Amino acid sequence: MDIEKTSIEGLLVLTPRAFGDQRGYFMETYNKREFEKNGLFYDFVQDNESLSSRGVLRGLHFQKRHPQAKLVRVVQGEVFDVAVDLRKDSRTYGKWVGVVLSDVNRKMFLIPRGFAHGFLVLSETAKFVYKCDDFYHPEDEGGIRYDDPDIAILWPEVGRRILSPKDEAHPFLKDGPIAFGGGDQ
Repeated sequence: MDIEKTSIEGLLVLTPRAFGDQRGYFMETYNKREFEKNGLFYDFVQDNESLSSRGVLRGLHFQKRHPQAKLVRVVQGEVFDVAVDLRKDSRTYGKWVGVVLSDVNRKMFLIPRGFAHGFLVLSETAKFVYKCDDFYHPEDEGGIRYDDPDIAILWPEVGRRILSPKDEAHPFLKDGPIAFGGGDQ
């Protein structure tokens, strides 16, 4: 697996090696031993999957008291995936990194605890899957506006964006100081 650092400490882009022939391909998307050999110690406890159409924007989401690390990837289609640093003591607090994930490039985005996360579907449809290192707690949900001018995410142009009413109503970062403890919380 190739591991690429981003401009924000802890955010990594992982590209599994695929082995293919005339039948198709095989790739290992997660191996606890390989992760730990590379200093990545996660205990994933939940897998999630979503299917969305072009222009759907999900996010920016996080859990307040039960933050989750996530290993995200796209198994069909293409998305622009974004993580925003909300770690209180981070020098990159409020900064973001975006990565195109697709079934063609097979890249994965490893997002540690302490980040808000969201994605925009670029293809006609996209099937998005991810592992989490803590369980989902519906009462613990939090969110930030996808178009927060202080964060200034450069979302790709896809025509009409489709958001849930809940995602459209998220506050701006300045309206409710959102910060997690240290980088590993």
